[in-house]
Amino acid sequence: MSARPAAARSADCDRRTIDGAALRRVYDAEGYVVVRELVPGELCDRVRAAFAAEVKPYRGPLYRQTTSGDPERHVFTDQGHLLNPILNLQSLRQARFPQFRAAGLEILTHGDLHEAARAILGAPGVIVQSMYFEGNAGTWAHQDTYYLDSAGPGGMVGAWIALEDIAAGAGRFFVYPRSHLIELALNRGDFDIAFHHGRYKQHVVDAIAAHDLTLDAPALARGDVLFWSTRTIHGSLATTEPWRSRSSITAHVLAAGSELLQFQRRRRRLAPVTINGVQMHLPKNQNAWGPRAVLWAESAFPTISRLAKRATIKLMLR
Repeated sequence: MSARPAAARSADCDRRTIDGAALRRVYDAEGYVVVRELVPGELCDRVRAAFAAEVKPYRGPLYRQTTSGDPERHVFTDQGHLLNPILNLQSLRQARFPQFRAAGLEILTHGDLHEAARAILGAPGVIVQSMYFEGNAGTWAHQDTYYLDSAGPGGMVGAWIALEDIAAGAGRFFVYPRSHLIELALNRGDFDIAFHHGRYKQHVVDAIAAHDLTLDAPALARGDVLFWSTRTIHGSLATTEPWRSRSSITAHVLAAGSELLQFQRRRRRLAPVTINGVQMHLPKNQNAWGPRAVLWAESAFPTISRLAKRATIKLMLR
């Protein structure tokens, strides 16, 4: 995979000087756009402090991004950074993580963030997934659309929100500009996630080389937000300075009224709730007793749970 730094691009905006039309033009042309100082620094500091106080000391299982949604207990780097990201802040139990969930929701529903997302989507947004990162688990180059997207492929937008100044050695978020214009293999046949995920990952690497794409890993400071298309190839660079954290929140946003598409096969009509004036999907909401029982069962019987999930995906991809 190429790691050549890209030249300075037009995909870098200042929230004080842009308008929605300009933001959409850059996003459509490049497949991503960076908006500087979009989220207040004080709010970034508050969610990081709440994470340190409430989440890091917790010893129970939580749903994780690195295990495709399976529950795990914390895994830490040698330097003490959380390595397995928290999946879906909005679904965390409020009674257990009151300050962290509240501050995280303030960021996820921040007005400026959703004004920018609306300019890109052309409609109010619905948050369907979120994640919280501290350490760098490492993410291979991929398109989100292979895993989840709008039912109109390419219609979902991702947002990577820097909660601190992200050092070059911490494992920066990278994109391949204009890769959203490339047609990659679909999640089926020789490239389906149930049987041939490795082939898909190699297919992305081969496409990067075949199209001579150039990697861009923009320096992001506290409060900066990078928006990207679900068709844009992206991931995270390797960590070269393991003592540094890369605290950040990601969100995936659909246009209101859109259906969610999973694995390019399963269409789901959502029933979002409104939080701080923003529509939000709450997968496995831990504030209800039923999903808490599911979390307990999945944690107590992980092998059965994973086999059941794999079988479901196989059926979906037929």
